[in-house]
Amino acid sequence: MKLKMKNITHVSQFYLLRVSDDPELQPFLSGLFLSMYLISVLGNLLIVLTVSSFSHLHTPMYFFLSILSLADIGFISTTVPNMIAELQIHSPVISYVGCLTQMSLFIIFACMDNMLLAVMAYDRFVAICHPLRYAIIMNPCRCGVLVLMSFSASLFESLLHNLVALQLKCFKDVAIANFFCHPSQLLNLSCNNTFNNNILMYVIGVILGVVPLSGILISYFKIISSILRITSSSGRYKAFSTCGSHLAVVCLFYGTGLGEYFGSLLSHSSGNNVVASLMYTVVTPMLNPFIYSLRNQDISDSLKRLHFCTG
Repeated sequence: MKLKMKNITHVSQFYLLRVSDDPELQPFLSGLFLSMYLISVLGNLLIVLTVSSFSHLHTPMYFFLSILSLADIGFISTTVPNMIAELQIHSPVISYVGCLTQMSLFIIFACMDNMLLAVMAYDRFVAICHPLRYAIIMNPCRCGVLVLMSFSASLFESLLHNLVALQLKCFKDVAIANFFCHPSQLLNLSCNNTFNNNILMYVIGVILGVVPLSGILISYFKIISSILRITSSSGRYKAFSTCGSHLAVVCLFYGTGLGEYFGSLLSHSSGNNVVASLMYTVVTPMLNPFIYSLRNQDISDSLKRLHFCTG
């Protein structure tokens, strides 16, 4: 029996999926996510403050780290405050304009994280494989250009997604199977033939997702090859320790990101999609400052000095 599909041509708002429908659980979840949000924002701001406060941290590696921390603040701020508000007012409604705005900001900051991790991998590659030319290659002008290119690519991807979304004039439903306006979820609601749109989205994903990841993998392949050629064990440890925290963040970011992607692709359960999205959008930005402060000796020592000065 073929189900009749309803077509909605005038959409003014969408309904987001609640994290929990249990009224008794919602206050606890509000407090939990608010705590995680504040920890993430304060932790990343502390990284930015530490890098800007100590001159020995005014290097390309820590410059990129401070930009990554700012991007993480924007990344978590696009979804969590709105989710907390929904739990408080018990209204999972978001306007059409608000949905497109949230989707645009989410894409910009997610892509910015992606690009910056690739740039940081390139920075570590130059530092370890070409140490004598590091200061020349990674000069302040080039560092600024790399950040500008990362932001431009992120903005370009967001504009392309918006262009695709604005072409959607007819929707099968107004209920989005996630707690925020996820681009793929919004596209799935279209009742038009979206084959061309899907092709465009996949091309964008390959260019701005697979290409940076490939750059990271190639950089670390060359880094590991160079480290293995170092004769002394202390030299190998020192070389690898300079990129250990970045490698941990890369694994966390792409591990949760791929988990969300394949989870939504292979599973039609909205609960699984929400859990995967929470890991990607909430847990990852919160853990990044801890990874860098615990695994990076320079950051750890500077944080202690900062605490001593303010105390």
